[in-house]
Amino acid sequence: MKLLISIIRALVGILFIFSGLIKADDPLGLSYKMQEFFEVWNFHWLDHFTLAFSLLMIVFEIVAGVAILLGWRMKLFSWLILLLMIFFTFLTAYAYLSGKVRECGCFGDCIPITAGVSFTKDLVLLVLVFFLFLVRYEIQPALPSPGSIGVLILATLASFAIQWHVLVHLPVVDCLPYKVGNNIPEKMKIPPGALPDSTVITMVYDRNGKKLEFDAAHFPKDFDSTYHFVSRYDKVVREGNAVPAIKDFVLTTGEGLDTTQDLLAAKGYKLFEFIKEVDAAHPADQKFSVILTMAKAKHIPVIFITGDYDNLVALVQQQGIAADVTILKCDATAIKTAARANPTLYLLKGGTILAKWSYADYGKAIPAVNELPAQ
Repeated sequence: MKLLISIIRALVGILFIFSGLIKADDPLGLSYKMQEFFEVWNFHWLDHFTLAFSLLMIVFEIVAGVAILLGWRMKLFSWLILLLMIFFTFLTAYAYLSGKVRECGCFGDCIPITAGVSFTKDLVLLVLVFFLFLVRYEIQPALPSPGSIGVLILATLASFAIQWHVLVHLPVVDCLPYKVGNNIPEKMKIPPGALPDSTVITMVYDRNGKKLEFDAAHFPKDFDSTYHFVSRYDKVVREGNAVPAIKDFVLTTGEGLDTTQDLLAAKGYKLFEFIKEVDAAHPADQKFSVILTMAKAKHIPVIFITGDYDNLVALVQQQGIAADVTILKCDATAIKTAARANPTLYLLKGGTILAKWSYADYGKAIPAVNELPAQ
């Protein structure tokens, strides 16, 4: 029995730490996934708190995994991880059964898994966690209490430090579709042989104050004037994979002209700076001014891509660089995926991403741009 407990404890602890570390590489990704759930539930007022929720959840997941491995205060942590797994299982069940959320974000973008697989995984893990809960009194700590506390403090500090680093400097392991080496036009295409989602039109009616949902194959036999139409939507009954890795990446001028394909098809080097929201310190800070000067001398176009078009236009005019840059509009969701830091600079050749830097690393971009040939 002790061997079984030890094996399950190690498995659960390692899985919690592994899951937390993957999310720690991109806490903004988990934050955006939380916003997706909140939007589905109309909890829009929570959108401003999702990053804080993400940071704390990731830290707790890692610390809980370490505590399980150490066997420290299992009476407390067995309750905490059980409640956490019930919550996670609810989320993945909702995503799977409703079809309104394609992925739960359990392992971030590095290991994308479908809602159905996520739900199955959480059910299995819930059983293992419940087993540890039942045998919590038999688990003895591996270290004296001061040693365990010291390890947990280090795990907590390390968890926050990793997340701070990636929020400032971009993810260490880039699993996003805009990672270095990817060709944006190719990633905008549906993968060959992909299957579309299989959907069924689902109707929502109100009858005597109760909401009823059904499709054409399950139409009520007693349907009459007491049924009042509310809405209809496409319910996914089988998920496909006919979704391009990059979607909604459309670059338009201030007048609404779509320049996406022409810009990405243009040969030669170009610099994209993604600016989600305008900040008074951007874009013409000292380091970027050096980059802009070098790019201008080498005839390398510099394009600002933003969802805050009017404010950015006003700012570049105020800073006197309007003639040196092109400003294009883009969907805010696409920018959030492309730029995990605000702003983020890309170096492209044609439509292929050669390098990318967060605002904190523009010093590293200067020698890279300086080495480029004139064009």
